[in-house]
Amino acid sequence: MRTIRVETSGSTILLTEAPEPKVRDRQTGEIAKDATSGEALMTIGVVYIEDGESSLIKVTVPEGGISEGLTLGAPVSLPGLVARPWESVFNGQQRHGIAYRAAAVTPAAFPASSGAAA
Repeated sequence: MRTIRVETSGSTILLTEAPEPKVRDRQTGEIAKDATSGEALMTIGVVYIEDGESSLIKVTVPEGGISEGLTLGAPVSLPGLVARPWESVFNGQQRHGIAYRAAAVTPAAFPASSGAAA
């Protein structure tokens, strides 16, 4: 399926779950690897806020793209964020969703409020 670039310049993204290894096979504990580079993949949880609405999402990031200085509840940047629709059949039931992936996760600053007094 096609990947869709996610424009994040008008949003606030807050880290809600610290990076942890992405498990490929829960039975064996095998860690997921990038198909091209072979690098281990990590997942993070974020709240994506835009236009007064928010969504909790999980984002996959290569291990080398995890920056130092990440703090839970703090704003982050997700360069190269893309969304990929997926679907599968598991135990006879069809499942579907959207998988998110970014090239990195880095600390960011809270956006300046347009209504703030100086």
